[in-house]
Amino acid sequence: MRRTALYERHAAAGAKLVAFAGWEMPIQYAGIQQEHLAVRRDVGVFDVSHMGQVETRGPQACQFLQRMLSNDVRRMPEGGAQYSLLCREDGGVLDDLFSYRLADCHFLTVTNAANHDKDMSWLVQHAGEFDVDVIDRQSAYAMLAVQGPRARALVRSLSDGALPPRMHCCQRTIADVPMLVAGTGYTGEDGVELLFDPARAPEVWDALIAGGAAPAGLGARDTLRLEACFHLYGNDLSDDRGPIEAGLGWCCKEQTGFIGSDAVAAARSGGTAEKLAPFAIEGPGIARQGNAVIGGGVVTSGTFSPCLQRGIGMAYVTADRAKPGTRIEIDVRGTTRSALIEPKPLYRKGP
Repeated sequence: MRRTALYERHAAAGAKLVAFAGWEMPIQYAGIQQEHLAVRRDVGVFDVSHMGQVETRGPQACQFLQRMLSNDVRRMPEGGAQYSLLCREDGGVLDDLFSYRLADCHFLTVTNAANHDKDMSWLVQHAGEFDVDVIDRQSAYAMLAVQGPRARALVRSLSDGALPPRMHCCQRTIADVPMLVAGTGYTGEDGVELLFDPARAPEVWDALIAGGAAPAGLGARDTLRLEACFHLYGNDLSDDRGPIEAGLGWCCKEQTGFIGSDAVAAARSGGTAEKLAPFAIEGPGIARQGNAVIGGGVVTSGTFSPCLQRGIGMAYVTADRAKPGTRIEIDVRGTTRSALIEPKPLYRKGP
């Protein structure tokens, strides 16, 4: 079991530590609901150092990633960030990723922890066709996500310069530590993600906590992303599902010729039998991953929403039942629960 550079900080804070993708990670500190609401209302900090990083550089780095990633990499400016998918030839999703363009021919891509080794093998397998170096950088970075309405103000107070806007990145010194700062996150709130030398992680963590950030674990990260209808690989995405049925056609640009583009184009044109749709439970109860949707379909993610105070989730349902306003029934361990298909996102901030 691997541990991040902040393991001692988590243990000292009384975190409940669990096994996750081969790592011992904090699932919660004070409690999932309290941490969730701290991010929605103020600022929280997550240790996401279990995520993987892949550096791609060389004269054909852009051309290589254009072939591998579903989005249009050429449209990413220097200092830009982009969400995309890694697909098989049949369109099955191998992973969903964030990439950062550090320079014209230099990129950093963040992988999901459980998929990192698989992603590296897939990328290296195809790199031989290009003048490019693909380097495993997972051990080179600690990664923190600082999220919430006050996240940028807190990080800016520790920074030597302005922070990048949403979906951009830049080099900064935060709390006297040089790092890559990215205007990304997976909570539905504003904020930044920080990538830097793991040896400096405790001092950066301490500065953020001293500035008022609440430590938040993977439990709150999951409830936050689900309220925002963000996908979790292994739940809502898998290699036997394609981007179109998952509702991620917006980050697939088939004209670039990425691996799987023909299959994705066919699914976009012909439609899919099922679609991923968010839902809210009517009445009590929480649906969980694997619960059957009566009449066809399956729940992929489900939890109790701290903001909406009800059970929410996402499920693959037959395409004719994926429209908001449609009522479905879910078999929750032998009890039938009624739910309503909702528009995205499930949680919206008030005026």
